[in-house]
Amino acid sequence: MNQRRRLPAEWEPQTLIQFTFPHEDSDWAEYLDQVVPCFVEMIEAVCRFENVLVVCKEVETVKNLLAACPPEKLTLVEAPSNDTWARDHGGITIFEDGKKILLDFMFNGWGLKFASDKDNLLTERLFKKGILKAGRLEKPGLVLEGGAIESDSRGTLLTTSECMLSPNRNPHLSKKQLENRLKKIFGLDRVLWLDYGFLAGDDTDSHIDTLARFCDARTIAYVQCGNPKDIHYEALKRMEAQLKTFTDPEGIPYRLIPLPFPDACFDESGDRLPATYANFLILNGAVLVPVYNVPQDAAALKILRNVFPDRKIVSIDCRALILQHGSLHCATMQYY
Repeated sequence: MNQRRRLPAEWEPQTLIQFTFPHEDSDWAEYLDQVVPCFVEMIEAVCRFENVLVVCKEVETVKNLLAACPPEKLTLVEAPSNDTWARDHGGITIFEDGKKILLDFMFNGWGLKFASDKDNLLTERLFKKGILKAGRLEKPGLVLEGGAIESDSRGTLLTTSECMLSPNRNPHLSKKQLENRLKKIFGLDRVLWLDYGFLAGDDTDSHIDTLARFCDARTIAYVQCGNPKDIHYEALKRMEAQLKTFTDPEGIPYRLIPLPFPDACFDESGDRLPATYANFLILNGAVLVPVYNVPQDAAALKILRNVFPDRKIVSIDCRALILQHGSLHCATMQYY
């Protein structure tokens, strides 16, 4: 591993979690009454374990909504935003010779699907205000979203070829060229490319954080579909088979933890929504797990309690979040 640079794993000690709060000028306009309580619940839950940064269109309104949060754990910042998916427009922390650097990748609305001009400026704005603290801000010059990458903290990056090789992200780079850039930027030894797996209703081109997640350096939790009649069955079987071929840096196969597939969730138009239990968030001393009011919720929580025995498992009703095709992890970004 390039000892100068290191991409931390999510389970390492964090300083804060960023949220970008929904507002009437975002795609949440028609769902605000449903999604605002979900954001309040997520923020209150995170505040039990660590500090929270909330980017707001208007601070006073959000401050009143979050009155139950300890004020010393909460930072509210007024700044314009297009949307709420902090995982993808937030900064990514790395360490170089032990010092923090904040990487500000370009965010182009998941391959030019949605407006992103305001979201793309947020990380630099927050850094210049002194709210996001690091030795320096670095702009790698690549389009990349935080939901597209998973780190084991030991020089391995897990990602999906469907997303990272999308022609609307970095079309000027071949797979090998992109891999070399990622290795240099993050100080990696290797990139594990997952070539299969998708969720119906997902706008991200199969972000890794919807499909397979590092839980520790030797454990990967992943989405498994057991219903041969489901449209996801074949792709997720292929994903599972490929995961079984992956090994850790010592050549040992990973401990693989299958997560149940939630019963299909639909919006009012009958379109399927991308519900997934893989979109959990690891915090200092806890794991927040999205649930969807379906029978599989209990099994998912039990599995993750066994995977994270030293952390408190907290469930969050994310049925509202998937109305805009994301879930819990997508709405958050951790800083170290």
